[in-house]
Amino acid sequence: MKAIFIVYNQAQTEKVEYLFDKLNISGFTRWTDLTGRGSVDGPPHMNTHTWPEQNTARLAVVEDEMVEPILEGVKLLDEVNKDVGIRAFVWNVDAMY
Repeated sequence: MKAIFIVYNQAQTEKVEYLFDKLNISGFTRWTDLTGRGSVDGPPHMNTHTWPEQNTARLAVVEDEMVEPILEGVKLLDEVNKDVGIRAFVWNVDAMY
């Protein structure tokens, strides 16, 4: 099993929801109204007058074979919408109850 953590500009919310629906991923936790700054080349999303955008994050624990389709979807969203930002991180899940 793998944990996949996706952080994205809130403008991407419907697209990420569509990706999860398309891949039949029903279980996840979502955090909204997050602030931060990416390490690559995106502008800060700080929910301020100067930097008004915000992020959302989603965490799902999935079977190993689901990781590649999710990452491919995230990569496509990033390529189509470079200006808004999305990143995915994957961790091993050693145990779960």
